[in-house]
Amino acid sequence: MKLRKVLMFFSICLLNQFSIAQINNVSELTIKEIMQGSNFIGHLPSNVSWSNNNECIYFNWNPDSDLNDSLYAYNLKNDKITKVDFETEYGLPASKVIFNKDETKKIYTKHGDVFIEDVTTNSVIQITNTLDYEGNVHFTDFDSQVAYVKDKNIYKWNLKNGTTTQITNFLNKEKKEKERTDKDEWLNNDQLELFDILRERKEKNDIRDTLLKRFDVKKPLKIYLEGTSILNQQMSPDGNYVTYLTAKRPKNKKTIMPHYVTESGYTEDENTRSKVGDEQTEYSMYVYDIANRKTYPVVLDNLEGLDYIPEYTKDYPDRPYANENRIGYISGPTWSPDGKFPVLDIIANDYKDRWIVLLNVKEGTIENIDHQHDEAWIAGPGIGGYSGGELGWMPDNKSIWYMSEKTGYSHIYTMNVRTKQVKALTEGAFEIYHPQISKNQKHWYFIANKNHPGDRQFYSMPIHGGKFTALTNKIGKNDVTLSPDETQMAILYSYSNKPTELYVQENPMFASKEATPKQITHSTTTAFNDYSWKDPEIITFKADDGAKVHARLYQPKTDVKNKAAVIFVHGAGYLQNAHKWWSSYYREYMFHNLLVDNGYTVLDIDYRGSAGYGRDWRTGIYRHMGGKDLSDQVDGTEYLMSEYGIDKDKIGIYGGSYGGFITLMAMFNEPETFKAGAAIRSVGDWAAYNHGYTARILNTPVTDSLAYRRSSPIYFADGLQGDLLILHGMIDDNVHFQDMVRLSQRLIELGKENWEMAVYPMERHGFVEPSSWTDEYLRIYKLFEESLLGK
Repeated sequence: MKLRKVLMFFSICLLNQFSIAQINNVSELTIKEIMQGSNFIGHLPSNVSWSNNNECIYFNWNPDSDLNDSLYAYNLKNDKITKVDFETEYGLPASKVIFNKDETKKIYTKHGDVFIEDVTTNSVIQITNTLDYEGNVHFTDFDSQVAYVKDKNIYKWNLKNGTTTQITNFLNKEKKEKERTDKDEWLNNDQLELFDILRERKEKNDIRDTLLKRFDVKKPLKIYLEGTSILNQQMSPDGNYVTYLTAKRPKNKKTIMPHYVTESGYTEDENTRSKVGDEQTEYSMYVYDIANRKTYPVVLDNLEGLDYIPEYTKDYPDRPYANENRIGYISGPTWSPDGKFPVLDIIANDYKDRWIVLLNVKEGTIENIDHQHDEAWIAGPGIGGYSGGELGWMPDNKSIWYMSEKTGYSHIYTMNVRTKQVKALTEGAFEIYHPQISKNQKHWYFIANKNHPGDRQFYSMPIHGGKFTALTNKIGKNDVTLSPDETQMAILYSYSNKPTELYVQENPMFASKEATPKQITHSTTTAFNDYSWKDPEIITFKADDGAKVHARLYQPKTDVKNKAAVIFVHGAGYLQNAHKWWSSYYREYMFHNLLVDNGYTVLDIDYRGSAGYGRDWRTGIYRHMGGKDLSDQVDGTEYLMSEYGIDKDKIGIYGGSYGGFITLMAMFNEPETFKAGAAIRSVGDWAAYNHGYTARILNTPVTDSLAYRRSSPIYFADGLQGDLLILHGMIDDNVHFQDMVRLSQRLIELGKENWEMAVYPMERHGFVEPSSWTDEYLRIYKLFEESLLGK
């Protein structure tokens, strides 16, 4: 009886909580419907590619709200969209292909097999048809053979006679006879002396083994990896050399993540990532000289600045700094089209240097070409990813092109590899994205935010630099996929309040008259279209240090304005959200519409660390996350109070991931500004996060403990005064649930009472279940209604 009363009490409380949230909502929208995500908005097109004959656009789509997206085709001739059947889809070439030098043939991998297609006849030959996975396909032997990797080793297929040859023989460890002890050695020798037959048999076996070894030289050389992993196996264009990368991976301790709701009914553990500061993978590059049957390492000792000691170490004069091997990931080689020059792209393991070097494959040595250094960390569009930046060869076979933040923004540069002459092809206070050279090699194509940081257009430019020609003009985001002959453009276009749709347009470079985009898909649902979605204003305000901060502003109508404001903090840190296209935070965007309908003003800030604004903005959080990125939020609230009449006692903040981290820092370090905050899937202690992300910004906890102390919310939890709501998935393998468990224990020990935590047993970092999204945002809305408005 008592149990029944307790259950009834909690049920009533839960229903009351969510009914309050719904009763106080005067918007046409409901939290439950907008949290259905794509089922409410519509399933948008993605992954665009073209048919070989330039007549068909393929894309993923789901207009019927099936369980998954399917492949669709738009025929330019009859203006019709059809769903592609399985057999047709299975037989289509891959979207990523590699051409031979004269572009008469192309090769690709699909379904784990290797294919070659004759471009002129469209005839396809399937080179492999196995249950194994074949990949890393490329031309070799001056385009007469196709090389690919299967189970660590390189094989090549002869275009003329169809024979397959194994080129490498990578083995884990050499099998060695167990070494005898002195006693056993004596016994062995004594036996051979005593017994003639034993001695004669041994002599015969030794002769046989010697004879058999003659066959070894006819087979690929045995190359022993000695416990390292192998990757990026590649043959030289002339077929004489193989380059490969080895990775010595340390056995770092992993974090165990329990699953509580399982099919088995038992708790099941999952091993997830380690933590920042663990021992890192050691990479080494080798060359295999096939004809001379020898391998040798690529020597990188002469990299410029390899002995660099970071500036931050000056804060620790009594602590010795050691980084004996600064070599991080090695990308390449990227060979010149004539096969003469290979280039490597190398990142330092502390992320502060990028080297582009010329490889002497015969000697295993390198020559420095370009050295990029950043006291904070190397990054930016096309520059410092986890596996190298964007680069390639110019048509002259003498110069490379690459991306650099030399001027503070990511731009295209060229360098003659012999004269070292450098030329900036683009310049200005904007960023270049995804550059590619045209088919006729006379001009470039790329995306740039030249007009406004939040507007991305597709441009062309002469191959050696010069005037930009805008090939798109609709404000927003224009992701263009060119047809094989480059005369047509398939465009995934979106605007702030208009979700992504597929358009087709003639390439103005070839059009005889002004080209206009034609909309192909209409994806949004009737329910979505029935609402008048706000077009947030892109505004700027001045931060305390004089910086110009971009933000999205949502304003309510005067008759419903309640003088309360909600600050939304986007995630990832290095991400852009104050832009003019459909946001990846589309649920949050719809929630902001609902908030505005209920009288709230919403400000969505591209704080320090955000993407799209150049190097200084990107690195503005170096060694202090929760510094300028937090003060930008505070300055935004002051702007709202001075310009829009917001009540200083009615300001809340929320966000997920990095946005959740900033929310925690705001609630702990700026309690006089923020009265309520909802922290979703938040980092509470950066020492518990992963290495690749965190070490770029904060170095490591051992080498730069000051940076971690001033950047981690758990050390400032005593400052909590307002109402805090923590929300986290229990199987989050990105930001571990353990992080918030530790923070909750800290809040308990501090005696804090004005906080709550909602947990989601079956959600990872990115929630997938509409019920979880709904529960989450009902709680957030209720928090703002009660804490900011007293309802």
